[in-house]
Amino acid sequence: MTSSPKRKPSTGRTETAGVAARQLAADALMRIERDGAYANIVLSPMLTKSTLEQRDRGFVTELVYGTTRMRRSCDWLVDRFLPDPERVDLTARTWLRLGAFQLAFLGTPPHAAVSATVEAAPRKISGLCNAVLRKVATSLPVEWPNDAIRLSQPDWIVKRLTEDLGIDRAIAALESMNDAASVTTRDDGYIQDEGSQLVAAAVDAQPGERILDMCAAPGGKATALVSDGATVIAADMRPSRLTLLESNRDRLDISASDMCIVGADGTAPPFRTQSFDRVLLDAPCSGLGALRRRPDARWRIAQTDIDELVEIQRQLFTQAVQLVRPGGEVVYSVCTITAAETLGLDDWVLQAFPELIARPLVESPWTPLGRGALLLPQDAGTDGMYIIRLRVPADEEESSQ
Repeated sequence: MTSSPKRKPSTGRTETAGVAARQLAADALMRIERDGAYANIVLSPMLTKSTLEQRDRGFVTELVYGTTRMRRSCDWLVDRFLPDPERVDLTARTWLRLGAFQLAFLGTPPHAAVSATVEAAPRKISGLCNAVLRKVATSLPVEWPNDAIRLSQPDWIVKRLTEDLGIDRAIAALESMNDAASVTTRDDGYIQDEGSQLVAAAVDAQPGERILDMCAAPGGKATALVSDGATVIAADMRPSRLTLLESNRDRLDISASDMCIVGADGTAPPFRTQSFDRVLLDAPCSGLGALRRRPDARWRIAQTDIDELVEIQRQLFTQAVQLVRPGGEVVYSVCTITAAETLGLDDWVLQAFPELIARPLVESPWTPLGRGALLLPQDAGTDGMYIIRLRVPADEEESSQ
């Protein structure tokens, strides 16, 4: 068994945030649970409509993201003191999770966490919340029954990453991804995780090159490639994602000639073969390297989804190779750390496209993995990423082989 993580010291902000902040957080959490809404999508308009001060809005965000992320851990903490956990309805469950998160992970003083949560909760469940949360408070710190509950992860994710990475690296990655995501702003004002910035830099775009970003939305990597001097065709198949691409292009004052946005299915692209100097395939993936940024992703992805995603990744890669001119490069990247979507892709490429020539990436903080490179979340405090760069042989190279 493993001990409870060290709780973060209270900033004082949690004690001053009032009833309205906690009620807004609870409303958002119930919509996420009941309606399957995404945390980032549901919370933003709710905050915009609220009259909360900026400090309290930050507190609400911390509560919603943190409670969503640590849902399983919070349930274990409270279920020990419930006579029949299965009969607790969504409203009570939400408020109990909210209180448990403040106690165990936010570092809120026990008297503040319990009293403020009970005051904000609906009257019909205030007695239950008071009794259970007081017991949770006196039980801390705890001995967790296993790492999956301690880290608030589905069992299969812990098992799979342990098999793929080894237990030490897997646990360190999952612990790192339970921290709140940092905000990094590029020189041009675009907010983007440093891991994604490292991927864009590794494409090594040269001035004047014509580059296809096959799955470009929301546009962070595409706009970075433009800043390197390339002309970018930014493609995506979903209309809503195209709108997001346009918004980010316009916000950075990039011309349509420098970044042309195209609605296109990457598995059947409408482009001439061998018409690009480079193709960036930032492929759809399980996202298991970016869990800190997507607090509800761990509860949405299923293990069977990975097999389907691997097939899509292979289809997209096959098309990407056809679109690169001789001597050009295909760059494949994913924000996941599973073996199937990283080293497994490389193994498949070796069989399907033995003529491709790897261009290894060895610079820190990347770690070589097969012919590609892996960036674990704990390596540099970023999202977990994988990248492999492969060159299509020029005509003279093919004739000499």
